[in-house]
Amino acid sequence: MAKLLSCVLGPRLYKIYRERDSERAPSSVPGTPTSVTNPHSSSWDTYYQPRALEKHADSILALASVFWSISYYSSPFAFFYLYRKGYLSLSKVVPFSHYAGTLLLLLAGVACLRGIGRWTNPQYRQFITILEATHRNHSAENKRQLANYNFDFRSWPVDFHWEEPSSRKESRGGPCRQGVALLRPEPLHRGTADTFLNQVKKLPCQITSYLVAHTLGRRMLYPGSVYLLQKALMPVLLQGQARLVEECHGRRAKLLACDGNEIDTMFVDRRGTAEPQGQKLVICCEGNAGFYEVGCVSTPLEAGYSVLGWNHPGFAGSTGVPFPQNEANAMDVVVQFAIHRLGFQPQDIILYAWSIGGFTATWAAMSYPDISAVILDASFDDLVPLALKVMPDSWRGLVTRTVRQHLNLNNAEQLCRYQGPVLLIRRTRDEIITTTVPEDIMSNRGNDLLLKLLQHRYPRVMAEEGLRVVKQWLEASSQLEEASIYSRWEVEEDWCLSVLRSYQAEHGPEFPWSVGEDMSADGRRQLALFLAQKHLNNFEATHCTPLPAQNFQMPWHL
Repeated sequence: MAKLLSCVLGPRLYKIYRERDSERAPSSVPGTPTSVTNPHSSSWDTYYQPRALEKHADSILALASVFWSISYYSSPFAFFYLYRKGYLSLSKVVPFSHYAGTLLLLLAGVACLRGIGRWTNPQYRQFITILEATHRNHSAENKRQLANYNFDFRSWPVDFHWEEPSSRKESRGGPCRQGVALLRPEPLHRGTADTFLNQVKKLPCQITSYLVAHTLGRRMLYPGSVYLLQKALMPVLLQGQARLVEECHGRRAKLLACDGNEIDTMFVDRRGTAEPQGQKLVICCEGNAGFYEVGCVSTPLEAGYSVLGWNHPGFAGSTGVPFPQNEANAMDVVVQFAIHRLGFQPQDIILYAWSIGGFTATWAAMSYPDISAVILDASFDDLVPLALKVMPDSWRGLVTRTVRQHLNLNNAEQLCRYQGPVLLIRRTRDEIITTTVPEDIMSNRGNDLLLKLLQHRYPRVMAEEGLRVVKQWLEASSQLEEASIYSRWEVEEDWCLSVLRSYQAEHGPEFPWSVGEDMSADGRRQLALFLAQKHLNNFEATHCTPLPAQNFQMPWHL
């Protein structure tokens, strides 16, 4: 009876990965028959085949889940319609509650039938036995056996806790349960006293901003967190996860962040291979509709690096919602996992981000200054200009206030706090992070990210002459035009390198540098062009085109 109850309440099983004959070992879980442990010995993996009763019951419950999701998103309009029609009176609501209760009882009955179908399936009984054993005892053998299954990640045991590093328990400077530290926007009116009357006046605007951010805003900014989209992508995500496990020998893990969110990760270890770059770990930060199963992790994998991918809060197996604070909390536990559990030193970690993933990558670079390098692909400096682009002009004040208070993705500000090597990759036909049209390459916000970084690190070089010539270089839409501008100003790379190395030897590596202070205008132009060319690579593609492995290069450094 206990096993039947476990089958009723157990998670949905999607796929079974089977070990090769040479790697197969007898089961160590009591009650797991050997004849069931290794079926289909000729197959490396197989989709779980539910019995008819489980299959049909699952279909009914999945359909009910989709209807519930549609009802949830359309509930404001439904309530408004019912109110206008007078259906929200007590005499109408009571019969409706009876119908809803009857429907819930029917769905509970369907769930019980599904449990019976699972109970009659030896594959599912074997899986639930291993899952229960792993929850009781987190031994390496139990986890190894559980890794052969792909199932609803909510039931996966936690592999790493944010407080697990001993330094976190002893130090008061680490993250608390409210979250890690973020850079906060400056007050708009410094000279105005924030009196009680002013607070009352601002209250309606603050409430409106909160409602917009937590309803429409968050879903527009992170469409990958919408349940219906995830449901539609489920077959693709399962295939991508199977590829990572089967072909790349990836290891899945659940991390518990300081805010209680559970973060879904996948680690591919290349340290034991002949690839020298396998000693380096690339932590990948996906875009606003990206998942590690089908996202940018493929680029460093093809290049031979060890890779750690993770999903945003609210994406696929990760719980929570992807607000900036939750994003930073998730990134913090991912980095801690890489250092304290996977055994990588910060000097061996590279942060690679695509699009909106630049926020978490720059936060980690700011918070972990010893990290080796940062690569930002198709990223931007600040969210406000991009948000204003897609919203009506009459909403400018509301949009700016909402972003600054609740969705403040201040990538450039965070990146300027990092002292290490940085490479920006600009898509020349980017249709997402341009504020006008894709053909207008100067409206690409990657340009502003580069300019802010260079102006922070080399303020004397990026004075009027340097800033002007870098903007001319950024206007080039082809490699031929870039080379033409570069040669027009006769940039002597050896001279630029000698100037920078001499300054570093005398003053140290910490930015900002005052190099260029006593330099001619021509010298500043040469240095500015040289630095811009070393910090930004162009990629002739649209925003969502996968980056080829040959374009994945380490940032320049002296």
